[in-house]
Amino acid sequence: MATDPGAPGAKPPAVTPVRVIISLCLFAPFGAMFWVGSYAKVEPMLGGVPFFYWYQMAWVLISSALTLTAYKLWKRDRTFRRTGTRRDEQGRPPGN
Repeated sequence: MATDPGAPGAKPPAVTPVRVIISLCLFAPFGAMFWVGSYAKVEPMLGGVPFFYWYQMAWVLISSALTLTAYKLWKRDRTFRRTGTRRDEQGRPPGN
């Protein structure tokens, strides 16, 4: 028996496109770092630093940005699930 997602008290689905994006943001750095064969080389050098090292350091910054993105999306999704309406970063409904 299917329930109407718009009915009062109905729970939103557990897997949503936003949550898939959040998962990708959080797991992409692991995939990039565990695939060592893709970056275990010296060339191309950046400012005299071998690729192996600057690639990993670049992922520190990329991981920070992806984690921040995942956090913002999670916070927005959690607000939507509690209130049932989308809100912007300041907590206002759209159009205000």
